[in-house]
Amino acid sequence: MKIGIIGCGYWGPNLVRNFNAQEKADVVAISDLHQERLNFISRQFPAVKLLTTDANELLTSAEVDAIVIATPVSTHFSLGMEALNNGKHLLLEKPFTATGEQAERLIELAERKNLRLMVDHTFIYTGAVQTIKEFIDSGQLGQLYYFDSVRVNLGLFQHDVNVIWDLAPHDVSIMDYLLNRKPEAISATGMAHFENNIENIAYISTYYDNNILGHIHVNWLAPVKVRKTLISGSKKMIIYDDMEPSEKVKIYDRGVNVLHDKEQIYDILIQYRTGDMLAPHVDLSEALKKVSREFVDSIDENRSPLTDGKAGWQVVRILEAANKSIRNNGRIVEIH
Repeated sequence: MKIGIIGCGYWGPNLVRNFNAQEKADVVAISDLHQERLNFISRQFPAVKLLTTDANELLTSAEVDAIVIATPVSTHFSLGMEALNNGKHLLLEKPFTATGEQAERLIELAERKNLRLMVDHTFIYTGAVQTIKEFIDSGQLGQLYYFDSVRVNLGLFQHDVNVIWDLAPHDVSIMDYLLNRKPEAISATGMAHFENNIENIAYISTYYDNNILGHIHVNWLAPVKVRKTLISGSKKMIIYDDMEPSEKVKIYDRGVNVLHDKEQIYDILIQYRTGDMLAPHVDLSEALKKVSREFVDSIDENRSPLTDGKAGWQVVRILEAANKSIRNNGRIVEIH
C-alpha cells in the first residue's frame, strides 16, 4: 500500500517512520510547504520517491493509495475532500475538522465512495487506555461517576487555535472512548491573558445521563507538565498518569458505601472503603505504530477503523460546544 503524507512538521517524521515500519505499507510521497523541511526529511528517509511543496501532486497521483494529513486544522477539510474525491483513503490528524458540519461532509463522501476515513486519536491506541477500557467494560469499576482529566504545561502557544482545540482533543477522545456515551450538554469557561484574545486556559464540563460528569482542564500557562486522569465508579477508582514511566494505570479499591439508617429513614450514613491498589501490566509500545497498522488493516480488510470519522465528529462536536459556551460566559450548551 502506497502512502502519501501531507505536512511534515513536528509529527510528520513520526508518521513516516511508523508507516514505513508496516509490512504492508510504504511512504512513497511527502508534501510540505517548506523546502528546508523536505530537505531534512530527505536526509532522514532517502527511500521516499517524491518530495514536493505542492500537495496536489500527492492528491492526484496514481502512485498513492492513501493520504495522511498532518497540517493545521483549518486545512483539514479542503485537503480531505480533495483526497476523497481523488479516491484516496484518508487519515487525518486531530482535531478531525474545524466544524461538525465539515466532519459530516467528509464522512458522507467517504461512505459514498467506499473509502476508509480515520482520525489519529493517538491516545486511544495506548496500552494504558486500552487497559482502562477493558477494566470499565468488564464492570469491575461499577456504576460510573465521573471522568476528570488535567493536561497542562508551559507552552507551546498556538497562533490559530485556542488551548481547547490544541490540547483538549486528546482528553475528549479518551473520555468519549472510555465512557462510550454521548454527552447531553457542555459548559466551559476560559481566559485569554494576552492581546491575541486566544484562550490559554480552559475548563470544560460535560454532562451525561445517569449523573455522570466529565471534566477537562487544559492550560498553556502551568509551571509543570501534568497529564493525569481520574475515573471513579461505585466499586473502584482509576488514576491514569501518562507522565509515569511504567505504572501509568493504578486501580484503587476505594470509595464510599451509602447506608440508610433503619431507625432514621431519612438519615444517610457515608462509610469509607479503603482497599488495595493494583498497577496492572500496560503495553508500553508506541501508540502511533498501532495507529498506522489500524489504518492499513482497515483498508486491507475493508472495514471501519477503531477511530473512524464518526469518532472524530463526536470529538469536534464537544469542542465546538465548549467554544460556544466560552463565548457565552460558561452558559450550558445542549448537544442533540
